[in-house]
Amino acid sequence: MRVDDGVAEIRAGDIVYEVMIPSADEERLRGQVGETIEFHTLHYLEGQGQGSSYWPKLIGFRTSLDREFFELFTTVKGIGNRKALRALQMPFGMVAELIVRRDVSMLTTLPEIGRRTAEAIVVELKGKAERFASLGVDGPAPGQVQSQVQNPKLNTAPGAAATSRSAGGAKRAAPQGAVRSAGSAFTDAIEILVQLGESKPSARQLVERALDREPELVSADAIVAAALRGR
Repeated sequence: MRVDDGVAEIRAGDIVYEVMIPSADEERLRGQVGETIEFHTLHYLEGQGQGSSYWPKLIGFRTSLDREFFELFTTVKGIGNRKALRALQMPFGMVAELIVRRDVSMLTTLPEIGRRTAEAIVVELKGKAERFASLGVDGPAPGQVQSQVQNPKLNTAPGAAATSRSAGGAKRAAPQGAVRSAGSAFTDAIEILVQLGESKPSARQLVERALDREPELVSADAIVAAALRGR
């Protein structure tokens, strides 16, 4: 398999297929070259030569829910398949959450999405995107870089409970699951924020503040969403 410039070439038996992929998935798929993978595909006909001929195209997604969200996203006027593939640079669950929160400013950070288009996305999809806002929570989201570096703020002695100070100054215990799994999610969240244009020190500060406020967060997507809320 080869991944380059929004396209993955995959071999199925003796046949090689060219599959277009969302920007958010490129980095993950580059790390899977040579492995057996599964795509949930969308097949459509793309006009060539001002509609004088049509070519079959395949778009590949990590999950069927990713495919459903893509189909919903492209119902917005002015967003075709190719534009959506380039624009969806964030994990789909994060984009859905921005829509639910009506965060037009953050939506304009997506490639090719200006303010007018971002406003149209919010108006048309705000009541339809809720069920997609948790995409990627149960596993690594597309584009995330896995790391074993541990969050120094969450290291505890065996059997000890990690605590975080809330806005009111009172301490609350973080769930033990968060202590065990937040290490790689911490560094993944920083990487995502850097990809979105934050400097590394600023991204780290945003993530630390998010975990101070909500120490129960255990996925990179959830941490990034909380960091963006607290900007």
